[in-house]
Amino acid sequence: MSDVRTRSADEPGVPTPGRLGWVSHTDVRELRGPLLVLGGVDGVGWDEFATVDLPNGQERHGLVLEVDRDLVTLQVFEGTDGMQPGAIGVRFEGRPLHVSVGPGWYGRVCNGRGEPLDGGPPITGTAVVPVNGWPLNPVMREPPRDPVLTGVSVIDTLATLVRGQKLPIFSVPGLPHLTLATQIAAQATARGATFRVVFAGMGLTHADIAYVRDRLEERSAAGELVLLLNAADDPVIERILTPRIALCVAEHLAFQAGHDVLVVMSDMTSYAEAVREVSAARREIPARRGYPGYLYSDLASLYERCGRVRGREGSVTIVPVLTMPAGDITHPVPDLTGYITEGQVVLSPEVEARGVYPPVDVLSSLSRLMRSGAGGGRTREDHLDVAAQVLAALARARQAAELGELVGFSALSETDRRYIACRELVERDLFDQGADELRPLADSLDRAWAALAALPRQELTMVPAAFLDRYLPAAGSP
Repeated sequence: MSDVRTRSADEPGVPTPGRLGWVSHTDVRELRGPLLVLGGVDGVGWDEFATVDLPNGQERHGLVLEVDRDLVTLQVFEGTDGMQPGAIGVRFEGRPLHVSVGPGWYGRVCNGRGEPLDGGPPITGTAVVPVNGWPLNPVMREPPRDPVLTGVSVIDTLATLVRGQKLPIFSVPGLPHLTLATQIAAQATARGATFRVVFAGMGLTHADIAYVRDRLEERSAAGELVLLLNAADDPVIERILTPRIALCVAEHLAFQAGHDVLVVMSDMTSYAEAVREVSAARREIPARRGYPGYLYSDLASLYERCGRVRGREGSVTIVPVLTMPAGDITHPVPDLTGYITEGQVVLSPEVEARGVYPPVDVLSSLSRLMRSGAGGGRTREDHLDVAAQVLAALARARQAAELGELVGFSALSETDRRYIACRELVERDLFDQGADELRPLADSLDRAWAALAALPRQELTMVPAAFLDRYLPAAGSP
């Protein structure tokens, strides 16, 4: 593992003999799930990194979760299976868990703890930083701006992602959210920037891991991608470390190397369930649906690590992907995520049932920072007006369709029928695209104009007349 090691005596900052890092503590009071309770310990701090020595010479690693007088509770990354009290020793390093960061991560595939899965050597870096990172000073934040173009028409056109933004994808189990996440990771670009992607997968099946590696192989080979993949059968503690390590790598690439970095994290619901499992093992009082009361601050400690810093090049943009159990958007994970982030892209089973990929429910989706990344010379001049008109048309089409189900579609007015026809064109020609298809923004906007041409010109009230004259004839409007 790149960030877990015992320092040698000639390294700077190594404890001298007799200090805590050289003492092996053996008073194990309890082993409970991934937790180890150790007694007779003094001078240990919260979040301190520890090494657990087993009788067979193997090592495991852990972090201090709780200190109560001389009792210390550790979470063991590899789990406590096979451990026996009295037969193990614990050594504390005197500092939090650190990770090596730098360009050595480019093109590498690792598990959730940073151990290589690609057969390469352990990752070494140009710096070592704490896994929990440092919060960005709000005074030094620059507002997000300029678009990140994903090549996915529905997102680029109607819910534009902005550099420095956090824009989650809300999905339902069974929908192709992982396919969409990998498509964004494979295709995303930012104009005038050296763009990098960090993909953190949590709780994935081995089939999903194979799919992600295969789909992102080209970007990985180009040295533009870092992959951290936590399998569903890996230790639960590893799932808690995965997004933190990913963000450490991203922050260094962004704020030290000057790159624009996109961090895709899937699935944050698996991460939250890992937090809940550890909380239950610690016998904490549960809050809503069994999740700990600090879930909000825990998620915020991840999401708020994105942004832009005044006086520095580079940015960190986050796209967390999460599943809503039973499609419940009031579930704690999507509910709290919605409070922290700047919008959401919602996937819908009803849209998927109409054969549309990606199945985005655009009337439930929103990018609150879209105006910071679209129009004004950052994208095409008609972008914001076309997006507003398409959304207005889809809202009217939904009302017309609901009315048609009540009174019969033959009873609808000609205008209502044309709105329904416009929606069909939007979904077929603009929204629906292949999972490997990369669409330029100009192509997506032209497709939007072609769909809007199905409406009477007098209905296009959201678009200036100059744009109607310029783009409707090109879209085939009479």
